[in-house]
Formats: sequence, C-alpha cells, structure tokens
Amino acid sequence: MTIEELAKFDGGGGRAAYIAVNGVIYDISDSQLWPVGRHEGGHQAGRDLTEELKSAPHLRNIVNRFPVVGKIEDKKPKKEKPETGIPLLSIIIMAFVVLLMIATYML
Repeated sequence: MTIEELAKFDGGGGRAAYIAVNGVIYDISDSQLWPVGRHEGGHQAGRDLTEELKSAPHLRNIVNRFPVVGKIEDKKPKKEKPETGIPLLSIIIMAFVVLLMIATYML
C-alpha cells in the first residue's frame, strides 16, 4: 500500500483506521483509544506515524498488538541500469583490427 492509499484509511465516516510505523501498516479500527481515527487528539490515522511515535515509550508493545494489514510500498519505479561497457561484438571487431595491424606490420 502506498502512502496515498493509506490516507484513505483515516477512521472517519465509518472507514477503517490504519497507521503505518516503520513501514508496517496496522489496523487500529477496533481500538477504543482511536475513536474516529484520532488518538488523544494528537495523532491521526491514515498516516505514517513513525516519526511522531518515536518518543512514545510504549510504541512497540502497543502497536504490535494490532493486526498487520500490509507494508508501505515505494511508489517510485525502479530505475533500470544503463548498459555499460563495450558490447562483445565491438570487442571482437577491435581485436580483429589490432591483429590485422600487427600482421601487416610484421610483413
């Protein structure tokens, strides 16, 4: 799931409430501490809360109790590696030319 897709799960209007922490997406919909996708007025569902929750002492213990529903995907397309080096045919042709030059010089 991308960050954009995660934003749809904000807990409002009867929608499910998901949060992402360290790349993992958790379903917090059934938590009484997240009514309508908000936690103590400070945190909003539908977002990556990794940075916001770094200072929370109970983060790992609490978050791990919720069902995992996915992982954050990187939406950027993977870059193809550019072709590098000299193609094999060019190497063979160059070697042949060098051999011809050597043979001509030797005569």
